[in-house]
Amino acid sequence: MAYNENTVQRIRGFLQHTGMDFYEKEMFRGICFMVDDKMCCAAHIDKASGANYLLCRIGDEAYAGALEKDYVIPMEFTGKSMKGYVYVIEDGFRSAKDLAYWLQLCVDFNPFAKRSKRK
Repeated sequence: MAYNENTVQRIRGFLQHTGMDFYEKEMFRGICFMVDDKMCCAAHIDKASGANYLLCRIGDEAYAGALEKDYVIPMEFTGKSMKGYVYVIEDGFRSAKDLAYWLQLCVDFNPFAKRSKRK
C-alpha cells in the first residue's frame, strides 16, 4: 500500500473533528476512509508518478465543476474514468482550508452514495 502518512493523519483529524464515525480500509492501493460503510475519500500515491493524491468521492453533480479546478484530475481505475470520483493533487490540498473544502464535499455526498454490494 502506497500512501502519504501525513495526508492520512490530516484526513483522520478532519473526520474526527466533524464527529464522523469512520473506519479505514486498504483499497485502491491506498487507505480509504469509510463512512456509513461507504467509501468517502482516500489517500493514495500514484504508482507511475509518485505524486500524493487525495481521492474524493463527490458524486456526479459536483464532478464536472471539480474537474475545472486546478490540481484536479479524473480518477481512472482499470483504464476507465470513474464519474463522481476525482483525484486532487497535493498542491490542491496543501492548506488546511483546501483540504477541508475537498473533504467536506466528500462528507456532504456520502449520505447519497450507494453502498457496494456485499460479497
